[in-house]
Amino acid sequence: MRAAIYETFGNPADVTKVGDVPQPQPGAGEVRIRTILSPIHNHDLWTTRGSYGYKPVLPAVGGTEAVGTIEAVGDGVDATLIGRRVAVGGVHGTWAEYFIASATGIVPLPEAISDEAAAQLIAMPFSAISLLDTLNAKAGDWIVQTAANGAVGKVLAALTAARGIHLVNLVRREEAVAELTALGLSHVIATSRPDWVEQVKALTGPDGARSAVDSVGGAIGAQLIDVLGQDGELVIFGTATGEPMPLNSGALIFKQITIKGFWGSKVSTAMAGDKKAKLIGELITMAAGGTLPLPVGGIFALADAARAMDAAQVPGRPGKILIRP
Repeated sequence: MRAAIYETFGNPADVTKVGDVPQPQPGAGEVRIRTILSPIHNHDLWTTRGSYGYKPVLPAVGGTEAVGTIEAVGDGVDATLIGRRVAVGGVHGTWAEYFIASATGIVPLPEAISDEAAAQLIAMPFSAISLLDTLNAKAGDWIVQTAANGAVGKVLAALTAARGIHLVNLVRREEAVAELTALGLSHVIATSRPDWVEQVKALTGPDGARSAVDSVGGAIGAQLIDVLGQDGELVIFGTATGEPMPLNSGALIFKQITIKGFWGSKVSTAMAGDKKAKLIGELITMAAGGTLPLPVGGIFALADAARAMDAAQVPGRPGKILIRP
């Protein structure tokens, strides 16, 4: 079968090549899925660079999420699943014509959810909803998030609105303010403004924000401490800049701020099955009802995988880049 392969770590556009690999065979408890669409996530790009928490054995086929059709099942798996359209996240090798997944990890899809939405339904939305589930902020509280124009940021905006939680949406570019406002998001502030911290404080009031979520890093991430209230929490979700955070020790001490990291893969693995099913069910309901923002920034053929990697690294793109085998 054809697949997007990298034999060395490096710039994804340079090291990703399309070639032939053996078609995988499902083992016990597994299914083989024919890929319809697979997204390029930031963590996929970091993995290809060799800079992520998970490092594959090389050569490797990229991709960790997809929508597809079950084509074959292994021992112990219900054969009536063959032909079902499903979404899968947390797997490996989805930038290919076929990939293998655990039968317990597939999510059957209603017809109301398009392929474009289904391809990105699990990884980022589930990270967003499980992140929100772990935060201390409840209805009526304020959350401040950076990278609000990213996939997780847009999903978090929809989820907080549904739960009655106030949200401040920070972006780095002034142009992104207009883009998000046009999508219906409120309280959008550009951190390029010198007074952005004061603008956030004017929204959250004297008690400050209950929680802050950072996906940028560096000085911007560190300044989130200033907008948190007493006993606030700063959750590090990502680091778009890769820069270290120059934290203010005094503010951390006197506000008694808690700082912790969030890795969706670890959280998902540790989560109880019934809890996971409940959260995924909430996402499916929102996606089917059209209230879960899952925009697409472009669809590339597998043969154009290298160009797709370039497109996925363009700042301010309107949505997720997808690969179609």
